[in-house]
Amino acid sequence: MIKDEIIRYWLSSSDNDFQAMESLFNNEHYAWALFAGHLVIEKLLKAYYMKNVNTDIPYSHDLSSIARKAGLTLSEEQEDFLDDVTTFNIKARYPDYKNRFYRKATGKFTENYITRIKDFRKWLIEKIKN
Repeated sequence: MIKDEIIRYWLSSSDNDFQAMESLFNNEHYAWALFAGHLVIEKLLKAYYMKNVNTDIPYSHDLSSIARKAGLTLSEEQEDFLDDVTTFNIKARYPDYKNRFYRKATGKFTENYITRIKDFRKWLIEKIKN
């Protein structure tokens, strides 16, 4: 695949996960909506990485690490946000974290992060397309 095809792949895959995230949220599957939100951002960061670094994409789920490796300039607030969203990948996946995470992922908590994921997604797509 050529570079542009790989970027389109990551964007398309992220869009699919975005739709899943919204569906999960609307159906009150909050922990899984946050897990999908992590995937949305991870795939966009990998598209950005491919656009700007053009080497093998890191095999990592650590959003801040991918952003740094991609040369993406982030505010401290954005870095903290990515660190929080990274935990959604771990906590939704592993049994020892699941029960605590399910209790934490209330409707209000999830809505707050879904809104922030949407805002970050929009910002990052603009960066990728420019």
